[in-house]
Amino acid sequence: MLVIPAIDLKDGSCVRLLQGRKDAVTKYSEDPVETARKWVREGAELIHIVDLDGAFTGEQKNLQSIKNIRKAIDIQLEVGGGIRDLERIQLLDSIGIDKIILGTIAIKDPALLREACQKFPGKIIVGIDAKKGRVAIKGWEEITETTAAALAKDVEDSGASGIIYTDITKDGMLMGPNVEATAEIANLVKIPVTASGGVASLKDIANLMTIKGLYGIITGKAVYSGAIALSEAIELVRRGGN
Repeated sequence: MLVIPAIDLKDGSCVRLLQGRKDAVTKYSEDPVETARKWVREGAELIHIVDLDGAFTGEQKNLQSIKNIRKAIDIQLEVGGGIRDLERIQLLDSIGIDKIILGTIAIKDPALLREACQKFPGKIIVGIDAKKGRVAIKGWEEITETTAAALAKDVEDSGASGIIYTDITKDGMLMGPNVEATAEIANLVKIPVTASGGVASLKDIANLMTIKGLYGIITGKAVYSGAIALSEAIELVRRGGN
């Protein structure tokens, strides 16, 4: 299992949003490259990057920052936010992004998701962001009628290589993750599932580690605020929670 630090990009800076609200922004760094290097120094094996401007508008606006991070570090990167066509997937693949996260199009254009999975085998993962069990899209501004469980099965059938599950009521709140809902998704599919949202302490990480087969745990605000030291969280997982 991996502990995966997040870099959320808005206007070229590292920020965190409260429950995904674009009017509730905390800026943590104006240097995404140095932030990425810091996470590497602390032991990260994978970094989760989201272009928030892209998530809200459908057009990636932080591509240069993503390129700069890719050039600066040699661990795996997964990137999401505003990726809604094959051309953008191809571009990210061409600059060396290891995993490409699709969200909105998994609901809006399942045929495109299937095509992407076929053209980029093993590289496409789907972000399932849910509020009270319903999938949220377009930067969490639109709540659909589709359940997270139904979408998880659909994207597995489409050939996605993994799922990132986020309970958006928990995200950025430092109130603890929704372990039960995450476990439901992880138990429902055979592809790797990563948990996201609400991680506030090492105890939260230990609680998520009880989910059989969970691939990873994304942490954002907790490592930026100092509530969790990334190196300690990684060591906890390596020890198996002991």
